[in-house]
Amino acid sequence: MLYGASLPWRLVLRNAARTSLRGISSSSNRLYSVARQTQIGTTYPSARSLRSPVATFNNASNFSTSLARRKESKDPKDTVIEEVVEEEVADKSVEKPKDGGVEEVVEGKSKGPDSAALGSGASSGAAAADGKASSAASGGSGDSGSGDGGRKGRKQVSVDKSLQKTTVPDVYPQVMGIPIQGRPLIPGFYKTITIRDENVIAAIKELIKRGQPYLGAFLFKDEAGEKDVIESVDDIHEVGVFAQITSAFAMAGDEKALTVVLYPHRRIRMTNLISPATLSDTTAEASDASIPDANPAKPSKEESVQEKKGDVVASFEEVTVSSKNSESSSPYEPSSFLRKYPVSFVNVDNIADEPHDVKSPVIRALTNEIVDVFKQVANMNSLFREQISTFTMSLSAGNVMQEPAKLADFAAAVSAGEVNELQEVLETTNIEDRLKMAMTVLKKELMNAQLQSKISKDVEEKIQKRQREYWLMEQMKGIKRELGIESDGKDKLVERFKEKGSKLAMPEAVVKVFDEELNKLAHLEPAASEFNVTRNYLDWLTQIPWGQRSAENFSIGNAQSVLDEDHHGLKDVKDRILEFIAVGKLRGTVEGKILCFVGPPGVGKTSIGKSIARALNRQYYRFSVGGLTDVAEIKGHRRTYVGALPGRIIQALKKCQTENPLILIDEIDKIGRGHQGDPASALLELLDPEQNNSFLDHYLDVPVNLSKVLFVCTANMTDTIPRPLLDRMEMIELSGYVADEKMAIADRYLGPAAKELAGLKDVDVNLSRSAIEELIKSYCRESGVRNLKKQIEKVYRKSALKIVQDLGEIVLPEEEALTDEGKAALEESMKHESDVKETPTDIKKETTELPRLSLNVPDTVHVMIDRNNLKDYVGPPVFTSDRLYDVTPPGVAMGLAWTQMGGAALYVESILESALSRKSRPGLTTTGNLKAVMKESTSIAYSFAKSVMAKNFPENCFFDKAKLHLHCPEGAVQKDGPSAGITMATSMLSLAFDKPLDPTIAMTGELTVTGKVLRIGGLREKTVAARRAGSKSIIFPYDNLSDWIELPENIKEGIQGYPAKWYSEVFDLVFPNLDKTEANNVWKGQFSKKNDEDDEDDD
Repeated sequence: MLYGASLPWRLVLRNAARTSLRGISSSSNRLYSVARQTQIGTTYPSARSLRSPVATFNNASNFSTSLARRKESKDPKDTVIEEVVEEEVADKSVEKPKDGGVEEVVEGKSKGPDSAALGSGASSGAAAADGKASSAASGGSGDSGSGDGGRKGRKQVSVDKSLQKTTVPDVYPQVMGIPIQGRPLIPGFYKTITIRDENVIAAIKELIKRGQPYLGAFLFKDEAGEKDVIESVDDIHEVGVFAQITSAFAMAGDEKALTVVLYPHRRIRMTNLISPATLSDTTAEASDASIPDANPAKPSKEESVQEKKGDVVASFEEVTVSSKNSESSSPYEPSSFLRKYPVSFVNVDNIADEPHDVKSPVIRALTNEIVDVFKQVANMNSLFREQISTFTMSLSAGNVMQEPAKLADFAAAVSAGEVNELQEVLETTNIEDRLKMAMTVLKKELMNAQLQSKISKDVEEKIQKRQREYWLMEQMKGIKRELGIESDGKDKLVERFKEKGSKLAMPEAVVKVFDEELNKLAHLEPAASEFNVTRNYLDWLTQIPWGQRSAENFSIGNAQSVLDEDHHGLKDVKDRILEFIAVGKLRGTVEGKILCFVGPPGVGKTSIGKSIARALNRQYYRFSVGGLTDVAEIKGHRRTYVGALPGRIIQALKKCQTENPLILIDEIDKIGRGHQGDPASALLELLDPEQNNSFLDHYLDVPVNLSKVLFVCTANMTDTIPRPLLDRMEMIELSGYVADEKMAIADRYLGPAAKELAGLKDVDVNLSRSAIEELIKSYCRESGVRNLKKQIEKVYRKSALKIVQDLGEIVLPEEEALTDEGKAALEESMKHESDVKETPTDIKKETTELPRLSLNVPDTVHVMIDRNNLKDYVGPPVFTSDRLYDVTPPGVAMGLAWTQMGGAALYVESILESALSRKSRPGLTTTGNLKAVMKESTSIAYSFAKSVMAKNFPENCFFDKAKLHLHCPEGAVQKDGPSAGITMATSMLSLAFDKPLDPTIAMTGELTVTGKVLRIGGLREKTVAARRAGSKSIIFPYDNLSDWIELPENIKEGIQGYPAKWYSEVFDLVFPNLDKTEANNVWKGQFSKKNDEDDEDDD
């Protein structure tokens, strides 16, 4: 009870003694001031005394003193009492009483949180030292007879107290709880935390101000927790640490946050949580109970007389009233003065380690192993070395073997282990188990240190190697410069650019930019980032063929032979190229042109471009713009971007190294448009002969003349090409091939190429003309020859398979085909017996440049493929007849349609849905996946057919009572366009007259409601389709007569063309020699029969 040197009851005793000696009112005022000052500056008593400070103050007036002589007692209680008596004597010798009060205030203020007198529950040695100082002061006063000795003695007491060691309460039943995140605090090792809650910050400042810098730190269970208040017991681990606040300061950059340095002293377990929500009800009561009595009761005269008699020892015997008050006082709550802040409080119990035997073999072995691991980690990590040195110096015994618990805590504190593992170390009280856990954590740290050391060594070796190479290279450069063998790399680079620029015929504007960039390069350091940018720019600028052109061949005969050698037909394209060459022959030079080949797939649009380049002796460059959405592909990137490049046109000039190449832009009708711009609009400048003489690329940023370039574009259709771009190009349409053209192409080009590709170049394998005709007629009816090429290749592949299977391994052994290198590589690859073939590390051993050779087939092998055995190679035929209808029934007419694949025969079928009668209602139903324009054509044809019947055949009431259904076969294919108008009207009239049409007549043309036949497109493709379907006559609009005249004779061969201005001309062609009377009466029998039946029903 009486072990604390700075406890509140001691102040009360002093105040009571001074009051009894002086007996004046000013003394009590001074005592009240001293009590207040000392209360603020000191801490609460140690946990050995369970009485609250409030109760001590309230019961101070009930203490009694008795006379007792003190001889050589060493009891701390006697020391304290002797100090009190000596202070009374010293006070008597003071002439100015106020001086003592002032010194007491100073003494109280000196007891800050960092001073020696701060710790609550000071040891008895501290009290004895205090008593000796007072005794010395008293003796000095008696000898001199003045008050100086007492004053000096009192100052000596303050100095002695300031040198006392800070003590921490052994028991602190209630503390403010702080949740922490990241990793738990380990006793004996500092930890810095950041507080952002204003209330918690205020409470911490209050703790420091009152000299009670203690709190409980508990780890969040959730690693993402960021609060500063414990709201629920489930949020934190119940085992934490009792920590002391060693320092607190504002966080740099955030004035509202507080950085707190904590020093954990011991382990504690939370028994109860008082959250801010439950704290509001008890705040007022706690604050009232924490206020001490300002004016304690004065002692009686008898007590004062007894105290005046010599040396006395105060015996603290509480009276009955005091006992009752202590029993009724509230429990000891040292943090009650913080109840005004909405923070969390926790009731805690200390956790003591389980007893252990230091000499236990297991503990010794674990301790030695941990020490060994520490040594290994310290050799790899200098930070660990410093921490181990600090820990060793902090040990009082100087031997870690005697303190295994501290060693385990140290291992957990310095290791970067898992949070759960560190919390388990904190919660474990068994020293042996704690050492094992610490060993596990430390072993992981050792593995991390070994990995870190390995990585560090690898990086260091690489850096040293590079530095050594760099140093040697610099030395070599210096030696060469001294000997005059080689100049500086930058100077040589500048000279090289100057030499290349002098050989190019750059325009004046380009020369100016070139000189500026070259001058910039000469003044830049090679390490500067701008150096490489400028160097790359000068590279591109000097690699463009300024003024360099290839020698063109303007021989008409050479061009004709080259074009005929590569392509069959395509007269329009060949004539246009010959015109281009003829102009160049007369002028000596030609300007670039923009040609656009439009046609179905497989007709040779892309390959013709290469043939044109070979005929003109021009360099060839091709790139496709299908699906292109980035303008930078055409016009390049800005130089400010990393990895910037010029556009594809500038790249083409660099590759071809001429100003007049042939650039083929493929699939221009499939160009895209995205968020990075519209490439089709960028092509407007490129493909305009009036603008491309000063084409500006974003990367080069200098004008480039493209007027000498011959641009050739390809497209399947013109509908998706923007009109402004289409207007800049010269359109050349390539229609599909007819049967005889396909035959010639297969015989001259496709057959030999497929035979050589199959390895049968020198083998007697023949594909007869009859087989090729069967392929064209029954397998490949499309406009192009791409599918025909696939079928011919399939025939030769099947032939090669049959030859190898028939001859076998005896005639064609595998060993003869392999070279020596191939055999070695095969043996290496056969070593891997796993099912899954993975790329081996030594793949070079399994590869070679020429692993095998071709085998020769004996001359005795002969294979003939004709019409009869063609099924064995390509399967059954796809098309079994030339036309859909060999004999067309009434209501069926053959029209012609244009598709992206070329022309196609389009049949229109009309039927009568129900029998005609007087009560029947007319109607029209259309099917066949018809789109909006074609549906309008159906309505126009239906109305026009009714008008024809009303004008010319008024007695025929077919359309007045007939319910029709019009259908176009192949419903899966979308159909649209106005060119089927006359075909639909003819189909309906054929059904109305009940007269079938000639199956060899095909027709196409748009029809108006007055009977005018309008112009259509794609007559060439439609004519090819009509000939492919076996038609002998074709009816087309009169406005397309010029297109018919321009058709090649081989396409028109066997087909008679009939132009028509009005539908009446079409009517005369499809219904020749039609009897008008018969046409009027064709359905009279149906109507009369039905009328008689209706009359009978009425009867």
